Amino acid sequence: MSARTDETPAGAGPDMVARLAPPLFVLIWATGFIVARLVAPDADPLTFLWIRYVLAIAVLALVAFLARARWPDGLAGWRDGLIAGVLLHGAYLGGIFWSVGHGLPAGIAALVAGLQPLLTGLLVAPLLGEVVSRRRWLGIVVGFAGTLLVILPRLGEAGGIPLVPLAIAFGGVVAITFGTIWQKRTAAGVDLRTNTVVQYCGALAFTLPLALLLEAGEIAFTTEVIVGLAWAVLGLSIGAISLLLVLIRRGAVAGVASLLFLVPPCSAVMAYLLFGETLAPVQMLGMAVAAAGVALASRG
Repeated sequence: MSARTDETPAGAGPDMVARLAPPLFVLIWATGFIVARLVAPDADPLTFLWIRYVLAIAVLALVAFLARARWPDGLAGWRDGLIAGVLLHGAYLGGIFWSVGHGLPAGIAALVAGLQPLLTGLLVAPLLGEVVSRRRWLGIVVGFAGTLLVILPRLGEAGGIPLVPLAIAFGGVVAITFGTIWQKRTAAGVDLRTNTVVQYCGALAFTLPLALLLEAGEIAFTTEVIVGLAWAVLGLSIGAISLLLVLIRRGAVAGVASLLFLVPPCSAVMAYLLFGETLAPVQMLGMAVAAAGVALASRG
């Protein structure tokens, strides 16, 4: 008998999962910006990422083995998972981390990342046949406006905007957009535990050669790096990504993507609590606007 592949935890009904998964995903995903800031002084970004992928593969593969989870059938299943990993993790995270590490202000990077729901809304109709209603489009536009308000006070903190890192960051956002759509098209019946392992193998195969080519491989295992790495593996690579894959499987892709509008507001609050970064009144207004946009886009 094959292992059970339903992602609903034992004792938790579908309604509970549907209600808890989106806010949990947003909260955990938002910590990614905090981790990037925490480890930046002590680790090259791509080196940090490939070590993170290796540890995530080890942990998830052990879990899948103990659970006797079903691995992909044939070369096509492995191919689909590897492509999803390159797009969802390797190209997106690598692009954002590398760009910030090479002079792109974090506020600009977050604003570029905020374009992802807009790109998703434009592409799901021709690629998935998913109809984006007027209400959802209104929510996407309102959500982007709220994200812009949150980031607005930080846009002038740096002088010029380096064009190459800006282009790389945008390329990463395009990659996660296509990765989300690819996952929706190809992973309807896969076991998400083993599928995630395959994805991280793809991300590792993409990131490690770039790290060896572009970086000196410097990483100091300070307390900050160890804590950041542990959370990046357990919280982000396993927790947040698992929630994202469940949300993609259960819901409309455009609605799921709109949740990312709440990430910059949550990151701003976390930075305020952890690093003492101030919150301007316009940022507080932006948080409310972004929440309203997500509510519109995700309804139903």
